[in-house]
Amino acid sequence: MAVIVLRIGHRPQRDLRVTTHVGLAARAFGADGMLLTSRDRNVKESIEKVTRSWGGRFTIEDGVNLKETVRRWKEDGGKIVHLTMYGINLPDALPEIKLEEDLMIIVGAGKVPPYIYRVADWNVAVGNQPHSEVAALAVFLDRFKREGGIDPLTREYPHAKRIIPQVHGKRVINWDAQV
Repeated sequence: MAVIVLRIGHRPQRDLRVTTHVGLAARAFGADGMLLTSRDRNVKESIEKVTRSWGGRFTIEDGVNLKETVRRWKEDGGKIVHLTMYGINLPDALPEIKLEEDLMIIVGAGKVPPYIYRVADWNVAVGNQPHSEVAALAVFLDRFKREGGIDPLTREYPHAKRIIPQVHGKRVINWDAQV
């Protein structure tokens, strides 16, 4: 089972921080990787740096062809969730989405091509109010993983930085100091 986030419509001059945050949320909440339809070395390097420091095997690939990527995913038996305000409410869609399936989560930046609404197995709305794609992705992944018995908020990686929870102050341990 793989969970991949496909970020479409990324505009490098406008969406740098938001797309980086999509990738960081995807990684933190248990996705395996992110695909970007545009090329953006800054986003790619930023997320790869976080993954090296904080652990995990999160991958990122930029410059992928949208239609080809979606076609191959579907041909290989993968399922697609498109996060959109216009979809089925998350609590209604979640019971149908299985943790055992390869899942591509599509998150748009600008206008989403109409065929994405048709090719998606589920068009899912996280709430019925305008909000950020980062919030939608985090809420979706948290609920999806919890439905499968996984708590993404307590996940730790071996050989990585680790935050020690505290009421006051900050404490971070580097993995090499733990040995």
